[in-house]
Amino acid sequence: MSRTVVVLEYGSGNVHSAVRALEHVGADVELTSDGAAALAADGLFVPGVGNFHACMAGLADAGGPLVIDRRLAGGRPVLGVCVGMQVLFDGSTEPSATPIPGLGEWPGTVTRLQAPVVPHMGWSTVEAAPGSMLFAGVEGERFYFVHSYAAHTWDLAPGDEHFAAVRPRVTWATHGERFVAAVENGPLCATQFHPEKSGEAGLALLENWVRSL
Repeated sequence: MSRTVVVLEYGSGNVHSAVRALEHVGADVELTSDGAAALAADGLFVPGVGNFHACMAGLADAGGPLVIDRRLAGGRPVLGVCVGMQVLFDGSTEPSATPIPGLGEWPGTVTRLQAPVVPHMGWSTVEAAPGSMLFAGVEGERFYFVHSYAAHTWDLAPGDEHFAAVRPRVTWATHGERFVAAVENGPLCATQFHPEKSGEAGLALLENWVRSL
């Protein structure tokens, strides 16, 4: 039986590539802002393109924070991508030095990359977390990044893990400096890169996630 996935529509940009990629790996996909559908689906895909502030405003208008919170409270899977990952942290300094609040699912502030060239745009390898479910079979592959901001620290200490009985699995990448490339934390997963734009490796990662639903 195919798994149902809602791609949350909240004005975050062109999300049709995500819909096509999820369909390609066997999911029954709906692109919608309907909260009831987002709560009922086996998985919720939260995209994010562009400015952190704009994404947070769009999420708020669509009721996204409540939907995400209710899903996680019930142990129901959520996958955030790019700015859809960044909004899961306490906040971001984009576009101003004063942090803009995020959803606060994970501690830490997203800040601008310190690198010779920003944005980080293109294909990069990652340091996949040992035992990763998302990266199973594609640990050594390259993934497609487009971002100027990132989370540079992981602040959950042992015994402070949200949602999971085991310590979250954190995957890292480097562009000028080391940053968080992906997190697997019980029902809540996220990637800084775009799996839907990452070719066969990205499709394999999405298939791993869909199979876990």
